[in-house]
Amino acid sequence: MTEVEDQKDQQTTGHASKYTRNNPYFSTVTYNRLLTGEGSEKETRHVELTIEEGMTYTPGDAVGIIPENRAIAVAEVLEALHFTGRERVLDHYKVEISLEEALRSRLGIGKLSRGSVGQYAKLAPTIEGLKVLVGPDNKARAEEYCWGREFVDLATDFPKVVTEPQQLFNVLQRLTPRMYSIASSQAMHPDNVQTTVRVVRYEAHSRDRQGVASGHLGDRAGEGTKMPIFLHSNNNFRLPEDTTMPVIMIGPGTGIAPFRAFLEERQATGQKGDNWLFFGEQREAMDYLYKDQFQAMHKDGVLTRLDTAFSRDQARKIYVQDRMQERAKELYEWLERGAYFYVCGDATRMAKDVETALLDAIARGSNGTLDHAAEYLAGMKKQKRYQRDVY
Repeated sequence: MTEVEDQKDQQTTGHASKYTRNNPYFSTVTYNRLLTGEGSEKETRHVELTIEEGMTYTPGDAVGIIPENRAIAVAEVLEALHFTGRERVLDHYKVEISLEEALRSRLGIGKLSRGSVGQYAKLAPTIEGLKVLVGPDNKARAEEYCWGREFVDLATDFPKVVTEPQQLFNVLQRLTPRMYSIASSQAMHPDNVQTTVRVVRYEAHSRDRQGVASGHLGDRAGEGTKMPIFLHSNNNFRLPEDTTMPVIMIGPGTGIAPFRAFLEERQATGQKGDNWLFFGEQREAMDYLYKDQFQAMHKDGVLTRLDTAFSRDQARKIYVQDRMQERAKELYEWLERGAYFYVCGDATRMAKDVETALLDAIARGSNGTLDHAAEYLAGMKKQKRYQRDVY
């Protein structure tokens, strides 16, 4: 899953109460390999982490991974602030640590937020360049400044503002866990938890950047490395209680992760319901995640239907929602049989386009209007037959 900050820890199950973001389990990385092939525009990895006896998860849950900022990023911030890193500070729990440790493991020095700019500006109310980045009238300008920047850019552009290391705890947000959809069934993998990670790397404002957690997993979490983790329950994304019910899963890119878990669960526990998977990526030759496993599941009948959309393999881009429209009649037939419909992945465009395609399939399949389709979909939501895990 693309990095998502944890908003709250749902303490709804036994595992959540023992290990949390504040009391994580120190897991060992047992497997960390590339899923994408040479030449791919994306770097997507499959990561497996140990769990101890008594830690349980359900397909649909997430694993919280607590990253550290990379050493070079910490060094750049210290240089910009003219500190050594040996200075002593009190962390969020009033524990005394070094500034270096605070910047490495406690404070979010990555993606710059307007809130941090505002707090930074309070330390230097006379600097004109900061004045124009704060207040409701300057929101758009501040957003534009923050885009693609990190705290090191702010400290470099406006130097000598932080005079005491402790001030950073007011300026910077906490370094928070990132939540990744679990890509495995514990019925098949009792001793570990697995996930699918897209490593984010980019260049902006003349600096090489990377996602805090995905970069950690991509560069500094080799096999044998320890990673602090916890399990996070998601009761709003669950397989049907009636195991004979059909399921339709839309999971392009790393959105495939929970559906690998769903399929493994249904396979390992002998569930009889039909399974239909839509998977999309850029190129089949290098971006078909878990290809061998899904094709074997299709051959064995675990996957009743398997539809793929590789957007860059032909002149006209084809996405999962296009495949849905091509299969509109069969989709509606599955829904009429009581199928549960799941979507995981990008919220900004994909999930909206998929919902539009779903409404269109319902309207066409029922020979009804879009208003009728909207009512039908509202009924599915009420029955919890339409579930989304989007970010």
